[in-house]
Amino acid sequence: MYLPRQQIAQLYTELVKTTHPLSPPVLILTALTVDSLCATRILTALLKRDYIPHKVQPVNGYSDLQRAGEELVLPQTRQRGGEGGVVVCLGVGGLVDLEEVLGLDASAQNDGNGANEDTREHGVEVWVIDARRPWNLQNVFGSGVGAAEVSGDEPTVATRRPGVQQGKLVPSYRSGRGGVVVWDDGDIENELATEREAFMELQNMPEIGEDDLALEGAESEDDEEPSSSQSRKRKASSHEDDDEEASDHDERPRQRRRGNSSTPIPSSPGGNPRSAQVALDSTPPTSSQPRSSDAIPSSPPKQPSQRQLKRQLLKLRRKHESTLDAYYNLGTSYSEPVSSMLYSLASELGREDNDLLWLAIVGISSIDLSPFSQPSSSSSSSHRRILDRAEQVREVLRDEVRRLNPIPDAELRRNQGVGDSIIPTHARSPTDTAIRLSPEPKFLLIRHWSLYDSMLHSPFLSTRLHVWSDSGRKRLNKLLAKMGVSLQEAGKGYMHMDMELKRSLRERILKFTQMYNLEGLIPGDDGRTGREGWGFVRSWGWKSTLSAVDVAMIVGAILEVGSELGHGGFDMRYDAHGRNPNYNSRVRALPTPPHSEDGSSQADAQPTTTSEAPDWTTHRFFAAYDSLNPTTTSSTQGLSVLLAHISTAQNLHRAILRTGSALIAKKQIRHLRAFRMGVVKEGPDVPLFTHPGALTKLASWVSEAVAVLEAEKGSRRPGSKDDALVLGCLDEGRGVYVVVGLGGGGAGGKRVRSKAEIKEREEKRKRKEAARIAKKAEKARKRQERRRLQREIREANGLVDSDDEDDEGNESDETESVSSSSDGSDSESDEEVVEARKQRGYGLNRFGQAFQEVVEETAARVRIDSFEHSVVEVKKEDLAGFLEALSLKSVIG
Repeated sequence: MYLPRQQIAQLYTELVKTTHPLSPPVLILTALTVDSLCATRILTALLKRDYIPHKVQPVNGYSDLQRAGEELVLPQTRQRGGEGGVVVCLGVGGLVDLEEVLGLDASAQNDGNGANEDTREHGVEVWVIDARRPWNLQNVFGSGVGAAEVSGDEPTVATRRPGVQQGKLVPSYRSGRGGVVVWDDGDIENELATEREAFMELQNMPEIGEDDLALEGAESEDDEEPSSSQSRKRKASSHEDDDEEASDHDERPRQRRRGNSSTPIPSSPGGNPRSAQVALDSTPPTSSQPRSSDAIPSSPPKQPSQRQLKRQLLKLRRKHESTLDAYYNLGTSYSEPVSSMLYSLASELGREDNDLLWLAIVGISSIDLSPFSQPSSSSSSSHRRILDRAEQVREVLRDEVRRLNPIPDAELRRNQGVGDSIIPTHARSPTDTAIRLSPEPKFLLIRHWSLYDSMLHSPFLSTRLHVWSDSGRKRLNKLLAKMGVSLQEAGKGYMHMDMELKRSLRERILKFTQMYNLEGLIPGDDGRTGREGWGFVRSWGWKSTLSAVDVAMIVGAILEVGSELGHGGFDMRYDAHGRNPNYNSRVRALPTPPHSEDGSSQADAQPTTTSEAPDWTTHRFFAAYDSLNPTTTSSTQGLSVLLAHISTAQNLHRAILRTGSALIAKKQIRHLRAFRMGVVKEGPDVPLFTHPGALTKLASWVSEAVAVLEAEKGSRRPGSKDDALVLGCLDEGRGVYVVVGLGGGGAGGKRVRSKAEIKEREEKRKRKEAARIAKKAEKARKRQERRRLQREIREANGLVDSDDEDDEGNESDETESVSSSSDGSDSESDEEVVEARKQRGYGLNRFGQAFQEVVEETAARVRIDSFEHSVVEVKKEDLAGFLEALSLKSVIG
């Protein structure tokens, strides 16, 4: 079932009405992503305000999700003695059948006695809010009850829920029975009409067994080539029937052929007179023979046989199954972020404020940093930007920032002379916590680093300047020199740079963007409101000022690297469960020392569990969760945690630059048939990239760097999509490779154009502009010539008036200009629609399907447990065979 976007507050409002002091707490299952954490913060703020008890449980993969279903969800079902309840999945389970994974389907609920009639009423309602696509259509259009109704010998039919129409919840829907409810962000209503029809038809069709499939193949062969013996039998039988009818015609003229029933088989008039189906002229009418004047009823159409019906059913089933398979094979992508959906719920309830708005902005910024998300916009041939869902959401957020954070008049007057070109680095007052728009450049943590380090570690700038080599470092120094910034000044912290330099920094960078192929490094002044591409900044008084991208990077580093502080140590303020341990608990947690009399060595006396990697999932989650607390002044939550882990984010990106530069400089990126491949198995940063999130960021950096190299060399064909990359990292302790796949249609990185391609595009634009101007001038000339001839005719007839002529000419000019502009806009809109249709199956990551196909076809030991299906773990010995089989798959969209 799915909840339409316009009814987003329906389920939550009903939850508030039905909650009482004895109600079970709402269980929140959240993924370990920044977007999911921000959405969890927004949801828990709403639940606390309505005094609804809740529990937050992080899940790191499908194994954790299945374990949470067994330990936390199933005890709430009525079959296990529970009272039902609500389970909210944030960024979790959108790609799989959740009832099956959580154990809420009929097969799991069966008690072994064959009684499953009560499994439709387990009472657990699962809300699914996920940004990953494609949806699992069983969650979207399924009945959500886990069983079907069966009555006697009647065939199985799909159940129908009150308040549900074609899988869609209507306002009359009431909770209580349980099931899976997907929150629609608008894509289901607008794009999945064909898939919904196919799914519903398959639900109403009977199951097809193996015997039916064998019958289908046998019948297809019989229909294609009928045997000669059968044709001879048909001809012989037809001749025998004609001879018998001819010989018996004189003896039995009134007898009719009868079927299995007692009534004669009617025939259409004009049939064979020898068959006695119509009265003969020579035979007088009798009571048993119809008269010639009576109307002879026509025979009904021949009913199809059971085999023919079964073949039609099989054909229709294959058609609907192919429709669903085509949807699932498009590839994975991202839609509207989860935090945006939860902020929409808060806005619908009338509870939006700056704290919730900031959480939504941070969540959306984290999606923008993810290489799995598609590019934010593209350009059409008419130079009009086509915004996708993410950019449209950001436009709405900018309007929301202006509405909730009005700019004081004094600052407006002060910024008129500056031109809003300085990125904010401090608050307006000691109590200022407002959110502002800022022309954020694509520099990394610029407020907390020097300008040189921020530019050096920026993935956008470093890949285009080739900073992994000495010549690339010299290009960076040369760019700073042309900008008029000395290395000594650039080495200072940005907060301590010269104020005049900070005011003119944006204009200095824009001056050399075309020369160094850095278009998009600095946001411009275009767009609907002159703030296209501008970022978001929030202040915490005079304590600090952070951008949304900086916060997303820091929280992501906590999840990927951990909250370890110092050299190899970990933060002792938290234990593995996120609690604050005291001295006694830490002492009791120390390993037991070996006994001297047993003769065992120190290595032999170590516990068997020390060789296993510790599970920091819960610890990292609660550290990141505490860092997103927007209002606390505690030293262990909120801003204090963010500032303490700025160095963690900096160390992560230093490691990305070192490892990525080594891969490029040593030419360790191999080109296979369908993708590029690289392996990280040596160096000081290898343990860091065993985490899928850190490895994904490294793969994004490498993918963009390789794309820039090929574009500048000219080896990359214009318009090609072959930018897929597979990157693996060796986890020596567990004996596996963590493998991530990016690209497969352009999703792995932004489109990089070479200088020749940029020059060609500019020349093409100038030619089109010149052709448009020439065409417009030709139309104007013909229009003037036509008006001149009409004026001469009117002057000859004495019907012309100079004033009226001028007015008429001006009106015609305006009308023709409006019509031409409208025709141009219509053609542009048509081109945009065609382009949008082409984009549905383009730019999606198809490595998830390719990984699963390799697992099914080979004996490689692969573990697919991440919610990102393009991230897998491969046994160390099976990596070569896995990559060889993967190279034969189609991963290019």
